[in-house]
Amino acid sequence: MQSWRRKSLWLALSASWLLILLRVFPVLRLKEPARRQAGSPQGWPHWLDTELLQSFSQPGELLEDGLQPPQAPRGGSCTQGACFDASRCRGGGLKVFVYPAVGPISETPRKVLTSIEGSRYHTASATEACLLILVLGPDTPAGECHPVPPQWDGGKNHLVLSLHPAPCLRIFQLGQAMVAEASPTVDTFRPGFDVALPLLPEAHPLRGGALGQLRQHSPLPGVALIAVAEERGGWRTAGTNFSACPWDGRCEQDHGPKQTHPGVMLPNATFCLIPGRSPDALHFLQALQAGCIPVLLSPRWELPFSEVIDWTKAAVVADERLPLQVLAALQEMPLTRVLALRQQAQFLWDAYFSSMEKVIHTTLEIIQDRISGASAHPSLLWNSPPGALLALSTFSTSPSDFPFYHLQQGSRPLGRFSALIWVGAPDQPPLKLIQAVAGAQHCAQILVLWSSKKPPPPRWPETAVPLTVLDGHRKASDRFLPYSAISTDAILSLDAHSSLSTSEVDFAFTVWQSFPERMVGFLTWSHFWDEAQGGWGYTGERANEFSMVLTSAAFYHRYYHTLFTHSLPKALRTLADESPRCVDVLMNFLVAAVTKLPPIKVPYGPWHQEARPPPLTQCSSRTRCPCCVRSIAAWRSPRRNQPAETGAPLPGGAATCPGLGTGMEPQPPPLGYLETQSGLPVSLTRPIPIGQRQPRPTLPPGAVPMCLASAFADRLPAMPFSAFLPN
Repeated sequence: MQSWRRKSLWLALSASWLLILLRVFPVLRLKEPARRQAGSPQGWPHWLDTELLQSFSQPGELLEDGLQPPQAPRGGSCTQGACFDASRCRGGGLKVFVYPAVGPISETPRKVLTSIEGSRYHTASATEACLLILVLGPDTPAGECHPVPPQWDGGKNHLVLSLHPAPCLRIFQLGQAMVAEASPTVDTFRPGFDVALPLLPEAHPLRGGALGQLRQHSPLPGVALIAVAEERGGWRTAGTNFSACPWDGRCEQDHGPKQTHPGVMLPNATFCLIPGRSPDALHFLQALQAGCIPVLLSPRWELPFSEVIDWTKAAVVADERLPLQVLAALQEMPLTRVLALRQQAQFLWDAYFSSMEKVIHTTLEIIQDRISGASAHPSLLWNSPPGALLALSTFSTSPSDFPFYHLQQGSRPLGRFSALIWVGAPDQPPLKLIQAVAGAQHCAQILVLWSSKKPPPPRWPETAVPLTVLDGHRKASDRFLPYSAISTDAILSLDAHSSLSTSEVDFAFTVWQSFPERMVGFLTWSHFWDEAQGGWGYTGERANEFSMVLTSAAFYHRYYHTLFTHSLPKALRTLADESPRCVDVLMNFLVAAVTKLPPIKVPYGPWHQEARPPPLTQCSSRTRCPCCVRSIAAWRSPRRNQPAETGAPLPGGAATCPGLGTGMEPQPPPLGYLETQSGLPVSLTRPIPIGQRQPRPTLPPGAVPMCLASAFADRLPAMPFSAFLPN
């Protein structure tokens, strides 16, 4: 017992003396590593084994610390909560005001201003806005920068946007402002506050955008395995044999590196090696468009939209000092992984990078998600087709509420549907149709949209399901409004003239449950390119190929009502109101543009009569029915000088469609491209007059996307699809 007390006393005295020594002699303190101050530049890491691993970079490629050009200080401690007042957005959500340009501006800032003004978040009042945007041009000299706006307030609730390296961005006193710039360095980028943008070429389109260039999903013999980005902006191949060619391309089948134009060579390459220096950020975008998997070698710049995009699903990040190991890893990558990466690269290009408007709208959507907090888009919506821009948060933020994600989540839509019966013109109440639909096994409710001038009847038949009468505004587009009375995901759209049996309704709904993202209908139309008239046409002739189903008897998801109302330009909805038949065309094009999939036709009884469009001779300024496809295709076409405003009127004509005979009409897609996408031979032929029972000509399967690329260029991506299903 005494020995234990002596040991305890001795330990206590030793600890006391040690504390006294540390206080008296500060030299004996352990040296702590210096902590980096917030906002201070962080240099590229200095590797301890630099002498053992020789760098393969050329002299001057790696920027050393201290050689960076001087930049204006940024608020290093700025976060979304500290430097952004979200309370200003609580009233009406995100409202964006963009400062007008001062003096003449170049093409790129003009496109940015147009894209912001066309966004659903834009407001013309600076006092109403909770986010104020200052656009910096790349050509503005440092001495002629934009003056500080009167509402600057130290940069609070401001976004400084620059799509190209701008001298003004380096000297501008940013303060608490957010920065959205192209390819920011990892040293200056503030995660969760700044926004990383892609480095776009000067000729990047304002809207619509070029389609992806992917032609095949798996590497074939004779196809280049790797394309290497060069300093001069081109590319060169580094091997043509997938299994045997080494890193430097020295193999029997390869006669040395070949340098070609990106558009010719990249679609045939599987991997695109991109050095990590900032100028190569433009190569990164070229690889995405081509469907070539980007292999980033120690990137020193922040990847675009990295806050929401999971780049591990579309790109590979590797160490630039280990090229041989990188090649070995690429050669051993499973083909299933290669296919997944290439498909994701094409999706990201089409959803967020193919046009200036998509880049700007994605930037605003990211800021909106920050403000929304718990109501923000989940990662699945950002990184799965059709993308967050087409999954409107005003509808829902749960993937299960949209029609696109049931397969990924292993779920099916709810087993009930709502019948929406549209009654226009002086029609009689569809009593027989109501009884047939009410007897369906999966019917949950019947909604009668009364848009006729005649008053509705005071009494309706007794049904086993609830029946509600809605008051319409006598417009054809009323049937696609997002009515709150619709309680199910599935909608059966019907006209008063529709004639379906109970068994047909039940079978069609069962088919729709397996394909909830598509339209499932009974009556079909086809559209085609008319060489004689120089425009698009459509017909209701019975054939073994079709591209549209009529909404007078079709199942689809209720989310498309929200897209139809909030995403389509107002002028297109006006066109549908003027010509009721245009409603079918417009809705089919909308669904096809979002899903990249054709509609599905289900069989029906022989007593039904095919619905046919009116003959071409009936095209007038009032009906314009046969001109629907041509009018939609001409909307915002790059070949036409169309107004940029969303509500601008569509061009019209008495007996001809817009652009016909002027040399400015939209052109069909190249045959080679259509054949590659559809896997079928394509021919463009003159239409057969309606009523003549002859074998139908082969219709171009890529016709719809040409219309979609121009009609829905601001919101909806375009990609060819084909519908070859038996009648």
